[in-house]
Amino acid sequence: MPPTNPVRRRALTDAAIGLLASSGVHGLTHRAVEKAAGLPPGTASNYFRSREELLVATAERIAELHHAGTERAAGPHHAGTGWRVSLVDLLTESLLAAATTLRDRYLAIFELQLEAVRRPALAAALGGLQDMAAQITAGQHDGLGLAVPRERIPALIALYGGALFTLVTAPPGSVGRDAVRHLVQVIVHGCAGPDGSDGPGGGR
Repeated sequence: MPPTNPVRRRALTDAAIGLLASSGVHGLTHRAVEKAAGLPPGTASNYFRSREELLVATAERIAELHHAGTERAAGPHHAGTGWRVSLVDLLTESLLAAATTLRDRYLAIFELQLEAVRRPALAAALGGLQDMAAQITAGQHDGLGLAVPRERIPALIALYGGALFTLVTAPPGSVGRDAVRHLVQVIVHGCAGPDGSDGPGGGR
């Protein structure tokens, strides 16, 4: 039976997240994870018998980190005079954080998503992460009083995901708040301005 020390397990999966971001999925080995975590040889294989188990555990750790950060992410925002205005603020802050302070985590997610095409167990773990994203999004909207129809949330998440990939894979330090906000305004209001015109427009 694998060891159950949660602190050591988290150290291994946190190290795996960093390795996925810096070296890609092919750089993720048991020994590399042990070295990055500062743990003795053989530790990772004691917790994760196979490479796939390590990948799945890393996906589960990312889901755990997402869940823990949900309230912190929603905390600074308050409902405004209309859902579009508040939604622009919410998505701008979320994407900016993802592309800067949380960049490694999202690079790791992209690596895992590509690997999941060939690994059903990993795909199932990431499916739970996607379900969580939908639940978190709906919960944040309700908490902020954003009248976003439930049937539009999957499309919003898909658009958010495309913007996320573009921003997270941009050169480090190249992402600024104004550029992120402009991108979000297009997501929320469409290519036409919020008044229906063809200009860039956007909420403030």
